[in-house]
Amino acid sequence: MNSVASIISELDNNLNVFNSIFKTAESEFYLWRPQPDKWNLLEILCHLYDEERLDFRFRVKWVLERPNEVPPPFNPIDWVTDHDYAGQDFFEMLKKFNTERQTSIEWLNNLRSPNWAKSFDHPKLGKLSANYFFKNWLAHDYLHLRQIIKQKFDYLEYTSGTDLGYAGTW
Repeated sequence: MNSVASIISELDNNLNVFNSIFKTAESEFYLWRPQPDKWNLLEILCHLYDEERLDFRFRVKWVLERPNEVPPPFNPIDWVTDHDYAGQDFFEMLKKFNTERQTSIEWLNNLRSPNWAKSFDHPKLGKLSANYFFKNWLAHDYLHLRQIIKQKFDYLEYTSGTDLGYAGTW
């Protein structure tokens, strides 16, 4: 799982997983919040879209092309309001996320002998390499896939009014 090809393949496969999860969502579900302070499915999708284009692909590219330079800071929490996540169309955002992930996969597959060890010194986190951001990109997918599956479980429990403890626990 640590080879570049396997990580790219997994990022590509995850797009299919995200699509399967998102395409079955009903409007009641993608706007539902498990708790008032938690993101709904639309906000998660918008976050994935922004992370794809403004964080992971951007940072990997930055470090490969401009090592030793600290990239500009950002705050994904601010994007929720700055990019009006609540006002977005769910299915339009799904198309946009697909386009961005496909662009990322194509870009990654077209890299020729990148030096994944290229890095910069972050003022708080220390040395951060292209490899670090590349592998965290995949980890970010996994965290959000887990989040979405948990949200589906919680929504089933909420809408069914059934104790789902027999199924197991998280």
